[in-house]
Amino acid sequence: MTAPQTPSPSLARAIPTRPWRWVPWLLASQGVVAGLWWWQGWMLALPLMLASHAMFVVPVFLPNTAFYAPVLSRLPKPGNRIWLTIDDGPSDDTPALLDLLDRHDAQATFFMVGERAAARPELVREVLRRGHSLGNHSHSHPQGRFWALGPAAMAREIDQCQQALAAIAGAPPRWYRSVVGMTNPFVAAPLRAHGLARVGWSARGFDGVACEPDQVVARIVADLRPGAIVLLHEGSGHGHNLRIIEAVLQAAHERGLVARLPG
Repeated sequence: MTAPQTPSPSLARAIPTRPWRWVPWLLASQGVVAGLWWWQGWMLALPLMLASHAMFVVPVFLPNTAFYAPVLSRLPKPGNRIWLTIDDGPSDDTPALLDLLDRHDAQATFFMVGERAAARPELVREVLRRGHSLGNHSHSHPQGRFWALGPAAMAREIDQCQQALAAIAGAPPRWYRSVVGMTNPFVAAPLRAHGLARVGWSARGFDGVACEPDQVVARIVADLRPGAIVLLHEGSGHGHNLRIIEAVLQAAHERGLVARLPG
């Protein structure tokens, strides 16, 4: 099996080193609110309390924020490289997608769902055999509630996916992407435990939902430049993922860009 991609020192900055760094800020902010409430009463303290709560809630829904965990959203020193990242597999699209990538001499990282990988290990092995890499994209992809998972549930999602992919590939992945890009206060601890670097994106077309392919491609191409991390999907119900990915690869070729794995 292909050895896992080990992040270079510059990319390894996306691995959390202080997963609980937000706790002192939370305690300090609520201490300020309590002190103001005691001193001036609720009319001044209540708006401050709401603002302080928003400061810790809003980052959960901002995909490329590093508030709770560092994140890589562009490749450093890219040259003419871009990084194709493909979420939600393996799927029925995977064999055709691998052929498409071969035709364009392109490499990609497949951010896989642990349950889906365990059900179709032969596709995971074929991804690696073709020279691509794997990433952790949670074990069950709980899209509607991922943002609200507590520490034990979050750790299980990341741990079980890591175990499933390692059992198939022979080595654990080194990249991680949150479900729908969301993160919360409990993501960083399991990432640190597994040495996982969190990956965001800089080019996105919203191809994981019902979409019009030309509009999706236009959104991605608008941000397609050296160092771009391109967010793509496979297996979506709308059935347009392969068409979208081929159009993105063609646009990259026209711009002199090559899709390669990060070093």
